[in-house]
Amino acid sequence: MNLEAFLLCDAATDQQGKLNVLGAFDALYAKQMPVIHPACAVAMRVRFEKIENGSHPVRIQIIDEDGKSIGPNLQANVNVNTGNDMDSTVTNLILNIQRLKFEKYGQYRIDLAIDNQIKGSLPFYVKEVPAQV
Repeated sequence: MNLEAFLLCDAATDQQGKLNVLGAFDALYAKQMPVIHPACAVAMRVRFEKIENGSHPVRIQIIDEDGKSIGPNLQANVNVNTGNDMDSTVTNLILNIQRLKFEKYGQYRIDLAIDNQIKGSLPFYVKEVPAQV
């Protein structure tokens, strides 16, 4: 298993195996707390080898700097079947998130676990809008 892409973005789609990503970012800016971010997406592209055919549990969790879960937790199974004519295959996974609430400024992260092992951790920041000079 190889994680080819793992992004926080404005939007993402999967169109016939193509992962389309719009506006990848790692920081949000807010004038005050708490703040609700209206919409974003977590986009992932995972390559599986033929030997990995079968079902794989996947879990995505959004965590604040205190280790507290703050967003939707996605738990699913991905069924991998590379077919006879291929050595590997990719799976695109997209988690659309609406109205994600942040209680404080700071560092957050999105953890991705596949087969109950962390395969990626994506840090991002919620920062105060800088004062105008």
